[in-house]
Parts: sequence; structure tokens; C-alpha cells
Amino acid sequence: MSQPAKTSPRASSASDAPESPAGTKAAAQRLKMRRELAAAAMELFATKGYEATTVDEIASVAGVARRTFFRHFRSKEEAIFPDHDDTLTRAEAVLDVAPAHEHPLDTVCRGIKEVMKMYAASPAVSVERYRLTREVPALREREIASVARYERLFTRYLLAHFDEQDHHDGNDDPLLAEVAASAVVTAHNHVLRRWLRAGGQGDVEAQLDHAFSIVRKTFGSGIGAGRTLSAVPAAPAAPAASVRTQGEVLVAVARTDAPLDEVMRTIEEALRNKQ
Repeated sequence: MSQPAKTSPRASSASDAPESPAGTKAAAQRLKMRRELAAAAMELFATKGYEATTVDEIASVAGVARRTFFRHFRSKEEAIFPDHDDTLTRAEAVLDVAPAHEHPLDTVCRGIKEVMKMYAASPAVSVERYRLTREVPALREREIASVARYERLFTRYLLAHFDEQDHHDGNDDPLLAEVAASAVVTAHNHVLRRWLRAGGQGDVEAQLDHAFSIVRKTFGSGIGAGRTLSAVPAAPAAPAASVRTQGEVLVAVARTDAPLDEVMRTIEEALRNKQ
């Protein structure tokens, strides 16, 4: 897989400017509110059950109005995943500022570590959320949808890091990019589930690094390996039979796999030419 081309720094714009203190404070307040709503939802799901819990009850326990809930979440199943939007933004930021010399697969592995940091920041909450997603299909489906967003992000990044003009038959980069992105996400989720089943105990970062080393070993040198400088022409197939004459004798040499009718036709043509 080729490395991204270096580009000149862009001119400063409003979108590139650092966020103002007021903007930072608003973002922090927004995240705080989302987490409070998430805590209320998890408490009610655990005590009353998911189906019996209403949005009004979640808002009431959090001490806010119903409309405030819907400013932050579209449904009650979204409420126990308050950090995925911000985590996706942080993961994308890792990809955006990756050093030009870094292998894209290493960049993706660093990006998804932002997800693990989110879970590891509150082990008790993460373990309880894991239990709920195992018990409630709607929450499990929401979790799967969140994972798919990360996978799409990493797939797009890997697909962008090979030469579009180098595509030809036998180039497996597009396939390898998608499989590699899936492998990174799968490795992360495998380690995460194992850590959650252990009650959030253990050195999850070391486990994650080990899992990523396996992914790198499998895909790190494979992406881009499907390219060849030029197609090697196939050697021409040997004729089914050849004939030569030695005085009045006709000598025929045929491949063992040659069709009999082709061998006979070659001999007949040689005899006619001899006459």
C-alpha cells in the first residue's frame, strides 16, 4: 500500500481555527448532559427493564425535560452510548494528522485505540453496559450499528492509500483494505469483550497491542502485494505433435496429453506434403 502524498499546508480558515473557550465549554457541557442521561437510562434499564422504561422516566431521573432528552438522543436505546459520536471524531482526527511515513494499518490501529480508551475510562459503567447489551436485543443492534461506523471510517482511510492509477487485474488492494479494516475492528472487539467479561480487570492495552501485532503480521505486508510492474507473457504451448522425415521414414513426436485426432491430422498433412 502506498503512502499518502504530502501536500502543502492549507491556508488558515474558520474551520481550521482552534475551538474557542466558549465552544470547548459548550462541548463539555453537552457531553456531561449525555452521560447523565446515559446513567439514568442504565439505572432504569437495570431496575425496571428496558421495555418498561420510558423516555419520560429517563429524563425525570436525570432531572431534565423530555425535549432535552431528544436534543441529545433520538431514542432510548441510543441513550446508553453517549460517547460514540465524540469518540468517532477523535478516531478520525488520528487519521487526519497521521505522519506521512506511518504505515496506514498502524494509523488505523492507533485510531481505534480511542474507542478502547472510552471504555477503559469508566470500567464499571462499561461492564454494566456490556451486560445490558447482552440481554436486550435492541441495545445489541444499536451497538452493532456503532461498530459499523468505525469500520466504515477505517475502510475509507485504507482504500484512500493506494494508487488509483495502479489498478489492474490481480490487484487485491481494495479487497485487502476492507478485510484489514474489518480485522482491526474485530481484534479490538475481541479484546474488549474479553476484558469486559473479566469485569474490566487486566492490562487491556497490552492485550490490544498483542492483537494488533497479529493483524499487522497478517496484513501489513499484504496490502499492495497484488501489484506487479508488468504482466509476464505466458509461454506458448508446445504443439500437439511434430513430424520430421529421415529418408523414406516419417518420424512423429507427440505430447502424451495430445488429442489423438490432432496427432493423426499432423501426420496426414506431413504425408501429403511428402507426396
